[in-house]
Amino acid sequence: MRENEDQPLAGRPLRSSIALESGERIGEARDATRRFMTEVQAVHGIPVSERAMGLAELVVSELVTNAHKYAPGPCLLDVEVCDGAVDISVWDSDPALPVPQEADPHRVGKHGLEIVMAVCRSFEIRREPVGKRVKAGIVLADDPGGHPAGRLM
Repeated sequence: MRENEDQPLAGRPLRSSIALESGERIGEARDATRRFMTEVQAVHGIPVSERAMGLAELVVSELVTNAHKYAPGPCLLDVEVCDGAVDISVWDSDPALPVPQEADPHRVGKHGLEIVMAVCRSFEIRREPVGKRVKAGIVLADDPGGHPAGRLM
């Protein structure tokens, strides 16, 4: 695992980037995300709700799990805090873009993208020169109206 955390300079985003090999991906990705989010709050004084902390770990887990299941080789995890939100980005080597499934309460498994899309304020998938990148954004502060994704509908 390789971890790189840049310190903010006058409003620049806080960022952590990790290259994950196949044997350490999912658990290490969740742990690194929690450490980073905890540091964002403790060291930099940026409020992170428990909801945002849990959702960040969930989204990282789902996206890294998909990379582990469907793409050979390492994956890259970038977690960035800027403008009151955390953006989670996972790159992997497989150029095939995932297709979210239609909601089906009888289907066992393959609900990861559905879950990510339901709890995030933003979601995008894009092909890269090599592989693809899946990116999701989560609001750090709780929505006063109580929406689980931290946004009013």
